[in-house]
Amino acid sequence: NERSRIGDFPAVNDAFPGGVLADEILTPGKKQIRALFVTGGNPLLTMANSARLRQAFESLELLVCLDIFQGETASLAHYVLPCTSPMQRPDLPFIFPLMLGLQSKPYLQATRPVIPPQGEQRDEATIYLDLCRAAGVDLFGSKVAQRMLEWGKRRHARKHPGKQPAIPQEFLLDALLRLTGQGSFKALLGEPHGRRREEHRADDFLGQRVLTESGKVDLAPAPLLAAAEGLEAHFERERRDANRLKLITRRAITTHNSWTHNHADFVRAGTNHLYMHPEDAARLGLGEGALADVRTQTATVRVPVALLEDLMPGTVALPHGWGHQHARGLSVAGRTRGVNVNLLAADGA
Repeated sequence: NERSRIGDFPAVNDAFPGGVLADEILTPGKKQIRALFVTGGNPLLTMANSARLRQAFESLELLVCLDIFQGETASLAHYVLPCTSPMQRPDLPFIFPLMLGLQSKPYLQATRPVIPPQGEQRDEATIYLDLCRAAGVDLFGSKVAQRMLEWGKRRHARKHPGKQPAIPQEFLLDALLRLTGQGSFKALLGEPHGRRREEHRADDFLGQRVLTESGKVDLAPAPLLAAAEGLEAHFERERRDANRLKLITRRAITTHNSWTHNHADFVRAGTNHLYMHPEDAARLGLGEGALADVRTQTATVRVPVALLEDLMPGTVALPHGWGHQHARGLSVAGRTRGVNVNLLAADGA
């Protein structure tokens, strides 16, 4: 039942809207955020009104980033704690693919590390376990979890004296498989192409996981219906202002979010582009490669145009994840000329 200090938003899965983070940091008062831990994320590129969020992060008394390199957010951090990459730890696609239903064809696949950690790299779970012990608190607020994982770490250190002390991830993944009737981690390794699981069944996707009082998914909650009451008026305003272009984002086939731009082969163009239908470009006097200013109430960015007939007229698309001028640890990405689309997005309650 916790609600945000700014905007009075309810928590969803123990999380508040990212659009109020800058206000939560900058607004004085009880429960004002003065310290922030960022795990494997880059909010200064991926969240709305990036310029204001940068000001907020610069005002923090403590900013700690757990990451595999020093991107835009980590470049502001007081401490950057080096994590292992997916190539440096055992892995099992379980929570996101299976429990959240993100696999069209359900399967399991176990993998071991391909390369060892370097220097003081550790997995995020071990880092947080050590931070909790040093701070005198328990992981997840649970003494049982803290003690069990501490025991597992000591056991792992005894079995692997030459390695960085860490939570025994393969042991935990093996226990997860056994507890859910999927066999052992070692047995799954013997199936290098993965193991197909039962196909999704109609009418049984969520099973017993709906936590509402009725046991049903509420498709029309009261806040949604209240917001929908203004849709007709909003639609009419949009029709009256039909000449104003609508901005969307899009994926680029050679990149993923903000973290794959530090290799020259992935960023050969050196920038993102504003994709525009040829009819809109002709109306505005713009051609392929011309520079266009994209303005919102929040900011303005200048970006080269790329013509795309597949795009709906009246719509322009600007891929996200670019704008690495502040990334001290990304030598290749830092030389690109792309712009951050989230500079244009509004934040706040």
